[in-house]
Amino acid sequence: MAAEEEETGRPRAGYQHGLPWVFKGSALYQLHLVKASTARAFVPRDLRLVEAFGYTLGGMFLARYHDSPAGAFDELVVIAGIVWNPPTSCAWAARVLVNSVEACRHGRKEVGLPSHVATFSKTEASALGDEPLAKSNGILSVLGIGSTAPKQENRREIEISETKGSSTKHLCNISMPLTGSHKHHKWMGPAIRMSLPSFSGQTKDHPDLLKYSCKVECRVRPVKPARIWNPRSSEQQECSDGEINSVGSNVLADSDAQSRSISVLLSKPIFAMEFSSLRMHVDAPKIVVPQCKKKEVGYSST
Repeated sequence: MAAEEEETGRPRAGYQHGLPWVFKGSALYQLHLVKASTARAFVPRDLRLVEAFGYTLGGMFLARYHDSPAGAFDELVVIAGIVWNPPTSCAWAARVLVNSVEACRHGRKEVGLPSHVATFSKTEASALGDEPLAKSNGILSVLGIGSTAPKQENRREIEISETKGSSTKHLCNISMPLTGSHKHHKWMGPAIRMSLPSFSGQTKDHPDLLKYSCKVECRVRPVKPARIWNPRSSEQQECSDGEINSVGSNVLADSDAQSRSISVLLSKPIFAMEFSSLRMHVDAPKIVVPQCKKKEVGYSST
């Protein structure tokens, strides 16, 4: 794995050296409109998918950590959608890809995530910039959304492939503007603190429903959504309906889970935020009881 940032110069703490687990780096948090039928395939029957007009809010969290309990590594969290378990709603991960065996093991064994080892191959290239996201006006200009993109911009291309034993399978390609390549990108946005709650579990390693929260401190600014496509196709099929235009995408089993994850990534992007100077604290997940099971216990006790 080629590290793009300087290492901290000190030994990594390791996951066993106390809580919370702390991750430092940068990330892109991108929201998509995901078909409810696609997202529902990942969500346990005990939980209700939050949806409207046949869609839920999913997307991806693409991060590069230069310091963490597992050292430096890359992570792509594919977010299937938002699920509801009263009194709260949380994100549900469809698939987690990391280029660290230790981070993968920890995600599966300790957090109940569908983690897989992957490679993140990165290249940089120049390309013509896109059109402005919106006409310049008041609030949008302050946020940077209404600004005109440069005619020529440096972009980072990331090819992500899952690895299992000696086999490798492409998942997707992601292209985004290279941070800091232009004066337009020097504004890092305000410093904020927020919490990103998630459900996990109900896996072979963790049969119980779990809940954990990522407490984030960072500088955040809106950016143009990254372009995502499926490298298995000769054409870039960026589908707005969340479907994959490739043969065999409806085959069930683990290959289906991977294909449906690609469907989530290829769904319609609506907003993206860049997290810089990221410091994320994650506590150990806690077991929660699905609301439907609480009702069953209540009925049986009366």
